[in-house]
Amino acid sequence: MANDISQIRRDYSGQYLNASTVGKDPIELFEKWFNEALTAGVDDANAFHLSSLGTDGYPDGRILLIKGVEDGKFVFYTNYESKKGLDLRSTPRAAMTFYYKELDRQIRIQGDIQVHQSEASDEYFLSRPIKSRIGAWVSKQSKAIPSRVYLMRKFVEFSIKNKGKQVTRPPFWGGFALSPIRIEFWQGRPSRLHDRISFKLGDDGWVIERLSP
Repeated sequence: MANDISQIRRDYSGQYLNASTVGKDPIELFEKWFNEALTAGVDDANAFHLSSLGTDGYPDGRILLIKGVEDGKFVFYTNYESKKGLDLRSTPRAAMTFYYKELDRQIRIQGDIQVHQSEASDEYFLSRPIKSRIGAWVSKQSKAIPSRVYLMRKFVEFSIKNKGKQVTRPPFWGGFALSPIRIEFWQGRPSRLHDRISFKLGDDGWVIERLSP
């Protein structure tokens, strides 16, 4: 590499995060931070890194977009037959990470995965742009294809065949919902003395702890 990457660094100057002022509900705090990211103009504030365990035993990760927080669960959509879909069905546990560079903030969420209600998946799918719906039908996500031309040909063929028809949700596509068991809020602070507040689900509700940076 041209530059010495070990010397790339910056100091953080985020707001003070206090365990006594974050509240008792991490879902409410997540929504507060999410809305503050939107207000601050953070690009792709709804983007998160999803970590799962592959069927081969190796961890895997990718960037997705969250589509809702419903009944305390974090909802996202994908192809059930994709690698991530198969991973999540095989080992229904995952971790989500949101990073807001402009605010020096990170949110880490661990929890259990369930397939989301089919009615909600149907409703969301119909709210997508028509080209996105067609793309969901023609993409055999994570499978090898001969070329981009092949993919575009499938897109055109499906579009012509279904012209004038309502493109509904394919059976291999839908939502997952993550039920959190642990949520950590990280606020970057000067001298690497960051604030870390952890919410861990216990028998009597959320247990709040301040963690060393």
